[in-house]
Amino acid sequence: MIKVGDKLPGGTLFEYIEVEGEGCSLGPNAFDIAQATAGKTVAIFGLPGAFTPTCSARHAPGYIGRVAEFRAAGVDEIWCVAVNDAFVMGAWGRELKSAGKVRMMADGSAAFAKATGLTLDLSEKGLGLRSGRYSMLVKDGVVTQLNDEKGGGFAVSDAETLLQQIRA
Repeated sequence: MIKVGDKLPGGTLFEYIEVEGEGCSLGPNAFDIAQATAGKTVAIFGLPGAFTPTCSARHAPGYIGRVAEFRAAGVDEIWCVAVNDAFVMGAWGRELKSAGKVRMMADGSAAFAKATGLTLDLSEKGLGLRSGRYSMLVKDGVVTQLNDEKGGGFAVSDAETLLQQIRA
């Protein structure tokens, strides 16, 4: 499993782009993880899935609502990563009004989740292999803070906890 001091694994995440610009076409666009984090401070939070109860009511809204505080603390971008396709993440982002605040990144095949070791097997609930619930701070591609819910709950991966750690 990934830990503080580790470089993020290489790979690709996908984001549904609503407005064409800055080299991005409409629809799903692929982003190389190493290139997208190079020279930046990125807060990443992972969760089991778009439109799921805790994810929709508490986890994602906490980050969306505190984007100004994250930016004031030196965070360049906030990413929400889930094992969903880019179309679903885009629709969820529209519903949550995340545009310009949190990038809704799709890990459709769970490749990033598997590479980090932050997975959650929800096969018995009909959801298959998903991302576990976590938050991390990444500086220039290196993990500097990691809060892993270790398979369940919602106690340490919330926006407030990560903000407190960044400010400390």
